[in-house]
Amino acid sequence: MLDLREIRVAYGGVEVVHGVDLSLSAGEVVGMIGPNGAGKSSILRAIFGLERPSAGEVTFEGKRLGGLAPEQIAGLGLALVPEGRQIFGTLTVAENLQLGARTQSAAAIEHVLDRFPILRQRAGQWAGRLSGGEQQQLALARALVGEPKLLILDEPSLGLAPKMIDVIYELLGGLREEGVTMLLIEQNAARTIDFCDSCVVLSGGQIRARGSREELQRNPDVLRAYMGRQL
Repeated sequence: MLDLREIRVAYGGVEVVHGVDLSLSAGEVVGMIGPNGAGKSSILRAIFGLERPSAGEVTFEGKRLGGLAPEQIAGLGLALVPEGRQIFGTLTVAENLQLGARTQSAAAIEHVLDRFPILRQRAGQWAGRLSGGEQQQLALARALVGEPKLLILDEPSLGLAPKMIDVIYELLGGLREEGVTMLLIEQNAARTIDFCDSCVVLSGGQIRARGSREELQRNPDVLRAYMGRQL
């Protein structure tokens, strides 16, 4: 479904991503983990057309994404839950969801609200008055209301209390059981590896390890990541 081949990203002539390969198949949940500065955000920007790779190619369902505008890429069925949530605080919860719907489909919004009962309760409330965990649920719901083929989540647990992280991952677990294809970008190595079918571990703009849940849990380099050390 999504394929990255030899992706390189440079800023001001300085290369920060060095030949990354990554593939996702339909229904697969893949994690991308690593410390700050590992290159995760640069790869994400390359996928969504926010940064043009200096080399390599990104394709989605066989279509090259190079040269497409971000809105065109989103129109192909990719949806992003961005780091920091980036909801519209001066709009209501319902209005935020309407912005995420491709066709303003009331049925699609109703389906999402069934999944997020707290958002149904808060539908008429200003989004900026929600708690951090509720805002993260809104960011996720806004992405889902467009019925994406691929859901990409950038640091969904960032800044949340442990109990709310559990809530978010329970919601993601429900999506996984429904066969939603996901790319999960996180710093929390242990949680991500436990959740995903497979993961890649980034450091210094390169993939240092990759494999299934079981393979990575036996990898000594990844064990150092569990301890919060850079690989």
